[in-house]
Amino acid sequence: MPKSETLYLIDGSSYIYRAFYAIRNLSNSQGMPTNAVYGFTRMLMKVIAEKKPDYVAVAFDAKGPTFRHEFYPEYKANRPTMPEELQPQIPYIKRMVEGFAIPSIEREGVEADDLLGTLARIGEEKGLEVVLVSGDKDLLQLVTPKVRVYDTMKEKVFREEEVKEKFGVEPARVIEVMALMGDSSDNVPGIPGVGPKTAVKLIQQYHDVEGVLAEAGSIRGKMGEKIRENAELARISRKLVTIDTALPVDLDLNAFRYTEPKLEDLMDLLRELEFTTLLQEFSGGGKRKQKEYRTILDRKDLDTFLARIRKEKEVSFDLETTALDPMRAKIVGVSFSVQEDEGVYVPVAHTVDAPQQLSLQEVLETLAPLLTDPSIRKIGQNIKYDLLVLANAGVELSGIYFDTMVASYLINPSRTTHNLNDLALTYLNHKMITYKEVTGTGKKAIGFAEVPVEQATDYAAEDAEITYTLYQRLEPMLSENNLETLFHEIEMPLIPVLARMERAGVKVDADFLASMSGEIRTDLDRLITKIYDLAGEEFNINSTQQLARILFEKQGIKPIKKTKTGYSTNMEVLQQLAGEHELPREILEYRSLAKLKSTYIDALPRLIHPETGRVHTSFNQTVTATGRLSSSDPNLQNIPIRTPLGKKIREAFVAEPGHMLVSADYSQVELRILAHLSGDPTLIDAFQKNEDIHTRTAAEIFDLPPERVTEEMRRDAKTVNFGIIYGMGRYGLSRQLEIPVYEAERYIESYFARYPGVKAYQDRLLEEARKTGYVTTLMNRRRPIPELAGSNKNRIAMGERTAINTPIQGSAADIIKVAMIRIDETLRREKMQARMILQIHDELILEVPENELDRAGTMLREGMEGVVNLKVPLRVDLGVGKNWRDAH
Repeated sequence: MPKSETLYLIDGSSYIYRAFYAIRNLSNSQGMPTNAVYGFTRMLMKVIAEKKPDYVAVAFDAKGPTFRHEFYPEYKANRPTMPEELQPQIPYIKRMVEGFAIPSIEREGVEADDLLGTLARIGEEKGLEVVLVSGDKDLLQLVTPKVRVYDTMKEKVFREEEVKEKFGVEPARVIEVMALMGDSSDNVPGIPGVGPKTAVKLIQQYHDVEGVLAEAGSIRGKMGEKIRENAELARISRKLVTIDTALPVDLDLNAFRYTEPKLEDLMDLLRELEFTTLLQEFSGGGKRKQKEYRTILDRKDLDTFLARIRKEKEVSFDLETTALDPMRAKIVGVSFSVQEDEGVYVPVAHTVDAPQQLSLQEVLETLAPLLTDPSIRKIGQNIKYDLLVLANAGVELSGIYFDTMVASYLINPSRTTHNLNDLALTYLNHKMITYKEVTGTGKKAIGFAEVPVEQATDYAAEDAEITYTLYQRLEPMLSENNLETLFHEIEMPLIPVLARMERAGVKVDADFLASMSGEIRTDLDRLITKIYDLAGEEFNINSTQQLARILFEKQGIKPIKKTKTGYSTNMEVLQQLAGEHELPREILEYRSLAKLKSTYIDALPRLIHPETGRVHTSFNQTVTATGRLSSSDPNLQNIPIRTPLGKKIREAFVAEPGHMLVSADYSQVELRILAHLSGDPTLIDAFQKNEDIHTRTAAEIFDLPPERVTEEMRRDAKTVNFGIIYGMGRYGLSRQLEIPVYEAERYIESYFARYPGVKAYQDRLLEEARKTGYVTTLMNRRRPIPELAGSNKNRIAMGERTAINTPIQGSAADIIKVAMIRIDETLRREKMQARMILQIHDELILEVPENELDRAGTMLREGMEGVVNLKVPLRVDLGVGKNWRDAH
């Protein structure tokens, strides 16, 4: 007997809410929440991919009252209004359904349940196997031998036996049970006092609602009394919960037949929502058109292609290597592209079933004149990596013109990733071959040198060609957003500067760290013993669940925050508890010591390069939304500055013999930028007179002459000064200073009364940001602030803080980047032996031969203080020492 065709009817309204609450805190770079759209899309994909329906449709509730409201106005009266973050997602969900080419059904005055019930009945009559996709228990009344309910989130199918198991009655009598027990979510009254178990028992005994009501006189006690008093409510409830399966609706099977999605529309929508993973799944690896990728294996062919590069005067290139770390990577091959849809690959070190290849030495000697020629524009994706690998191979890359990763970052700094695969999907609608597809994963993974040359060519040439094509797309976008100057005069010139810093590295005293590690281990053991004594038992201090049990159950401390898995013991919670309880204080100390030990004290020696004897961190241009550089492997930005242990870790960063470390740190650069941007005369006057701005602010806040300001008052004023920069409100300042909210508010009011230009500037800034949707720095770095356009108060407040802070912090980032470029130029032009080795926040660190110290100090001060003309002078604090701590 042939298998019946299937009709899948999706309860759209139910799934919108389920997806919204199942996935939290998801939004695109424009700040629009996307969690419900994403969850709903995943549900659609699951149904289509796993169930392969012959026919499919989605039903939605229409706005406005239904026929149920006519006879019971209180129906759904206690339903909360739709969450603010869900409202803007509804049109996108409906567009998603349309993109999947699935019919969408809604009718004024009719609930989605009734549409589903009617279509299910018609489908069954036409001989189809009907599946209702929903988590709504109301739909279980519709189950028959040919109709079932499928809950994708619980991965459960309800047939007649499952319904009976859940309700204690067959599907046809689910209505009777629900009528007696009611439904608080829909404000269906039922009979007061009758719960699920009692309702099932009554229906099992008396068959249906009318049977219960007919026998109500014989039902003893309060239950019988309640039933008799609320007979009409029970009948109303039955009518409310009964799904109408006889609506005048046609089931046009041709219209419901599942076809392929409208791929172009769907891809556009996924790009708009920034669902990168889904983009990859839907792009299917298909190329936009036939591409010409080929392998170069002989010198004549290579010379011919190089002649073409010289003619074009620009080339995209990419290295294939043996490692992600550029300081340890060896070249396996190099790919080039000078035209969209064309690319070549020159293998030099493939080892498995490889044809005769040109040697690395011959290829580098042939390429060197071209790679070092500044007149030929070089284009790359994360080109700093290639620059470093080539430098280690003896070739100094010149003519760096365009980095697609950096361009993408400037165009959209809120984007979470700027890798080549994601950019290809976003801008070119193209799914690239992945590294794992050519090398494999897990135990079967191979190195790129073991990849067959033909397969390697497709992968490597595509990297270069897609990078070239992205360059063509992104360059005009930089111009449209007025970002060319920032890109070509700051970000691109910075790349070789950062590469030289990374290659130089910093010397780390491994013996000093080993000694520290032993001391910290002793401190940790002491802390563990004390924590066990305070807790009254031994437990796993690193287990959040065990710690929660000790704190909140055994110790009886009142919990502050609850999570899905129990009560939170995160840093914020422990800090709040530490003010009153000793155990959380000791836990915080333990965590701090353990983290610094594992992250720096024990990790740094393992990162020392075997050939250079130094640690080579990576400086990242495309991570922070403000424009600040970050560092990784290791992250040197997060070493505590003021704690004794943080200072001691800095002692491990040392100068080579005959050298000193010189630290050049901008003094209060963000406050100086605020003075410039706001134009506040009092603030400008303070900096022009070189006054201590924190003391001056303290004098204003506490209404005292400067000489009577204590160190504690100055610290509070410093918090206020920087709090204003970060858009901190009274509640944030109250928490930071541990003072009452009214007092924090008084501090802020006093500040703005003394510096009214700052308040006026912030007001202007927010007004402009609301109009344009973004803010800019002194050097026109742009950051979108989409939160300001929303209606959620918390998101708006966050957007305001971001808008106030970004021009200041971003301008500080721009200033130090320009300073780095100028200092690097001076070092190279004057052929100094001093090397710039680290950049941490507002601080530059150079390793300087002792005979160059005076010269380097003068050069640093002039280079950093003369970067930009502000209304107030920039000031740099210089320090010198054998190690970073002493220099800082």
